[in-house]
Amino acid sequence: MSFRVIIPARYGSTRLPGKPLRLIAGRPLIEHVYTRARASGASEVIVATDDVRIASACEQFGADVVLTDTAHASGTDRIAEVVRRRGLPEHDVIVNVQGDEPLLPPANVAQVARLLEQNPLAAVATLATAIEGLDELDDPNVVKVVRAGDGSALYFSRAAIPWQRDAATRGAADRGRLALALRHIGLYAYRAGALRSLAALLPTELEQAERLEQLRALEHGLAIVVGIADELPGPGVDTEEDVLRVEALLRQT
Repeated sequence: MSFRVIIPARYGSTRLPGKPLRLIAGRPLIEHVYTRARASGASEVIVATDDVRIASACEQFGADVVLTDTAHASGTDRIAEVVRRRGLPEHDVIVNVQGDEPLLPPANVAQVARLLEQNPLAAVATLATAIEGLDELDDPNVVKVVRAGDGSALYFSRAAIPWQRDAATRGAADRGRLALALRHIGLYAYRAGALRSLAALLPTELEQAERLEQLRALEHGLAIVVGIADELPGPGVDTEEDVLRVEALLRQT
């Protein structure tokens, strides 16, 4: 199968300004992400950025880069601009690889693209993993997803869903609360036409309440199929501590 990867990379991170250019094990963060994406078997990997410094760094290691509008509110909007400017066909599969995931398994990138191809009624595909601990389940920074029997997404939330009523009444230590819990991985595959449609829609109330953009797709009736990731992804980079942790993990490989 054929698919493209587009990596949105924004300079103005709140917690870690200039994050894509942070050196990790001697290379910019964005280069690590690009290398992982290239190893997935994608026919094309494009970096979509809002900053000439990031664009220049990407060109130095040979990446195809598009300088996009600085006003985009999300990575999805940034990717949609690239799809529009490149004139990509409606049914092309586009994988959104976040620019702060230097340990993302290339196999997961290929998996999410394949998942979309195997589900012709879905507009979007994404991945999830099992939740291993109660701290993770209750952490609002960990996004949870509930699936229907056919694998389609029912809801995404920062709250602990699904709520195991009977398990919860027996105390927070009951591991029954973890039985159906899934952690969402922020890796998406879109059909190019669906991506253009999604970017044209206004944010919804649920999206704004949870601060989860994927809820916009669900509220507007766009089907999202959720697969269980073939490999566990490594940590992303949001803080200075993450930089040190990821660097240590990269040096072990």
